[in-house]
Parts: sequence; C-alpha cells; structure tokens
Amino acid sequence: MHIHYFQHVPFEGLASIADWIARTGHTTSHTRWYDDDPDTSGLEEADLLLIVGGTMGVYEQDRYPWMQTELDLIRKAIGRGQKILGICLGAQLLAYALGANVYPHTQPEIGWFPIDITFQEQAAPLENVLPHRLNTFHFHGDTFDVPPGATRFAASAACSNQAYIYGDRIIGLQFHMEMNSNAILEILRCNSGAFANEAPFVQSPEKIEQYLYLANENNQTMFRLLDYLAGL
Repeated sequence: MHIHYFQHVPFEGLASIADWIARTGHTTSHTRWYDDDPDTSGLEEADLLLIVGGTMGVYEQDRYPWMQTELDLIRKAIGRGQKILGICLGAQLLAYALGANVYPHTQPEIGWFPIDITFQEQAAPLENVLPHRLNTFHFHGDTFDVPPGATRFAASAACSNQAYIYGDRIIGLQFHMEMNSNAILEILRCNSGAFANEAPFVQSPEKIEQYLYLANENNQTMFRLLDYLAGL
C-alpha cells in the first residue's frame, strides 16, 4: 500500500504511525505545507491519505493561502474514493472539505482525557477495532460540526464531536492516538504558550508527562485502526 501524508508544521508529523509503516512495509510520499514549494506528487496514486495536525485553524485561509490548495486536493481525494484519515487539524480540514463548519471551541482541551466511543450506523464495523473508552491525548482549541452524511462515534466531557466516519473509508479523529512519548514532549516544547492561562480542560506539562505511559496503549489502538483501513 502507498501512503501519502500532509504535514503542516515541522514538530507534528507521523509519530508512531512511522513505526507501523516501517513494520508493514508500506511506501510513503508526503506534502509538507510549510515548505517553500510543497511537493504533492504521489498523492493521486496513494491508497491512503493521512492528514496530520497543526497549530493553525481552518478559518485562517487568508493567513495560510496553501490551505485552499490543500482543501481542493482533499476534495479530489474524496472524489477518487481514496481512504483518508484526518487527525486533529487533519480531521478539521477533512470535515470542512465534506461541508461541515469548523470554528474555535468554547474552551481548549489539552492533556489526557477520556473519550467514549460508540459504534452505531457507519461506525458499527469499528467495534472490533476500537475500545468503548480510551484515555487519550488532546491538543486542540477548535472543533467541528459532524459533516453531512457522516456518523459521529466519539465524545469527551469537553468536546462532543471527537470523531466521525464518512462511508467506510474516511475517518476524522480530533484526538491523538498516534503520538508517542517523544512526539508529545516535542509538541509541549514548541507550544509552551498554550499553558499560559488556566482552564478546566488544560493540564500542566508536568501532569501530561506523568501520564506518558498511556501513549503505548494509544499507539497500539492506532495501529489496529490503520490495519482496518489497510484491509478495506
């Protein structure tokens, strides 16, 4: 299988997904939107498009003109029937491309918080892939509406729309099952300003580090989801 991924900032990449790719022997290509001349070759031939996270908002297209190009490419990938997995900003971009609104949430959600997962409608096949409850890592200030025609299948206390599935091969996740310990430490290091103000769903960097052991369970859950998508 060939995988193409969209990356938006240098410090937020594939994380543990790179380990899964190496283990399974899949090939990759990538577009790094922060490059002066982003390379999109390899996308049309890809079996799976991964859209990872970033610190910008979908509504900041004037500030990040490349985002309009990215959204157009996502819509074309949807039209080609490619498998797509969006994570955090990636889920927001994917939701927007599918016709949903994306906007600042009433409060940020940063740290380890549980999500409840349900398996109704289009999400029913995921019951053999994902747990009913998972303590996972969050790092977002925005949220999205569920795209028309999609099924929501995860929620947290802070954010009701944590995941959706559109058809059987397009999935958006607001949370970060892919982040290993090194990726989490790096995002904390590069975003120290996110902890300037106390908020109900913002943990301190010290508390986040105390729960880094949860990353392995999350990574293994992400691998099962990737195995599911690869097998479609």
